[in-house]
Amino acid sequence: MGLLSGSRPQGLGVNNGQLKPAPNKPNCVNSQSQKGSSKIPPLAYTGGAKAALARLKAIVEAMSTAKVIEARSEYFYAEFTSSLMGFVDDVEFYVDEKASVIHVRSASRLGYRDFDVNRKRVEAIREAFGK
Repeated sequence: MGLLSGSRPQGLGVNNGQLKPAPNKPNCVNSQSQKGSSKIPPLAYTGGAKAALARLKAIVEAMSTAKVIEARSEYFYAEFTSSLMGFVDDVEFYVDEKASVIHVRSASRLGYRDFDVNRKRVEAIREAFGK
């Protein structure tokens, strides 16, 4: 890992049905957040949760800057590394079967602002997921 990759944050994963909250800086989006700047809709799906998560994981794995770190039946976590500077963003997905949605959290490890990189990434994933 490069100098600008930072360290993997503590507290990732699902705790009582919740992903880690968004920090108080504009470099994270979280579908479980109620804060205006970090709030983003979850990914809705129809059909089975297992198939939806497999489709989503395939989309993420096909992205050149992504590396899947952990994958379970209801959760997966990937790191995205920027090609130019080597900044790393942590992206998590959690299936809420009762609501038929996949919650998402995408956060920069370093810096204060991300210039909407995390929001744009999630929206690109959402577009591919909806096809």
